[in-house]
Amino acid sequence: MGCLLKANGLYSRTTIGAVLLAAGAGARLGGRPKALLELGGVPLVLRQLIALSGAGVDEVAVVVGHHAEAVEAAVSAFPITIVRNPSPDDGQVSSVRLGLRALSPHLDAIIVAPADMPLIDTQDIVALIGAYKKRGDAAMVAPRVRGDDGTAAPGNPVIFDAALREPWLAAEADLACRKWRDAHPEQVHWFDTDNRRYRIDIDTPDDMRRFTDETGHALRWPAAIEPA
Repeated sequence: MGCLLKANGLYSRTTIGAVLLAAGAGARLGGRPKALLELGGVPLVLRQLIALSGAGVDEVAVVVGHHAEAVEAAVSAFPITIVRNPSPDDGQVSSVRLGLRALSPHLDAIIVAPADMPLIDTQDIVALIGAYKKRGDAAMVAPRVRGDDGTAAPGNPVIFDAALREPWLAAEADLACRKWRDAHPEQVHWFDTDNRRYRIDIDTPDDMRRFTDETGHALRWPAAIEPA
């Protein structure tokens, strides 16, 4: 694996796992799986897997729930762990917990990524990992994206020290990620950027139209997927 040069010496390569969240019902999109929306003919969930793989992420757990069979079929060619959330309506944090449990114990850091972010690519993941390696004593790194008006808002995905996994899994179901970040601001390093790709996700038909207006690219449903 080799070593990387750091300011205070050499350290072994950072081993990174990822939890990819693809369990949503797509209720505001006609009950269709937004992870399977296509950009350039490629489902969003596959675009995320390609980005994570290209950035050198060592293992990925994809958490499915609603539309499990369809999403599983789309990702079956990848060497990943697929985890079914039996109660996806319990909220995103239930999927995060299942994904964390599915990852191997020998990781240095973990990325949690929603599957519905159409523009995230390998370079965006590489930049996030780079920010994590420069985080100092912080336990979590999250993008913070500057808007045209100068204000900044949190983005996704996030990356954190794998040591957080055990206390998160031992605590209440709603402790992970955002609530932990809000409760421990001193342990969060904000990755400040003007890269809006970290903020663009798809939840509604208006989001799809806005995406086309702003990028010139259209998101399309696979022909086989019809409204529920």
